[in-house]
Amino acid sequence: MRSLLAEVGWPPASVQLVAVTSGPGSFTGLRIGVTTAKAFAYAVGANVIGVPTLTVLASQAQPQPGPLWAILDAQRQELFAARFDVNASDNFVEPATAIVPQDTWLAELKPGDCVTGPALRRMSQRLPSGVTALAEELWQPTAAAVGQLAWQMHMNGLRGDVWQLTPKYYRPSAAEEKLTKK
Repeated sequence: MRSLLAEVGWPPASVQLVAVTSGPGSFTGLRIGVTTAKAFAYAVGANVIGVPTLTVLASQAQPQPGPLWAILDAQRQELFAARFDVNASDNFVEPATAIVPQDTWLAELKPGDCVTGPALRRMSQRLPSGVTALAEELWQPTAAAVGQLAWQMHMNGLRGDVWQLTPKYYRPSAAEEKLTKK
């Protein structure tokens, strides 16, 4: 982080807002990302905002004529999925994120739907006819999109709290599920 700040010529204390994706995502990745963002924000006295990962993916798309699905691999043949109705005035408030079996999600797609997200790397060939995968360069959330959304949220009055921000896991980890089965 020090080298990035040096590259843009910012002293750490000049940072006023720290943005991070808050989930869904991998358990370890979310823990590390959110903890790093909170620790840095606390150290420099900055505000911290967690941005939903699927909202970031949707925000990277140009307005679409039909629904836009953002998907992430949830493991176990499942997806984290959210359906956005994207238009020029949409502020990308994330709809409910669902954990759905891959085959069920594919069966629910309709002609005219668009799809983005890292799970397309292995699923794009399975999309039904009439469903469009966005350009591959839009399948990964970018730091720029996370920062832009966090800034919009901040400008709309949202103030994050380093003590309250937590990752959104959406379900227990495999280890937690094993423990509860005992």
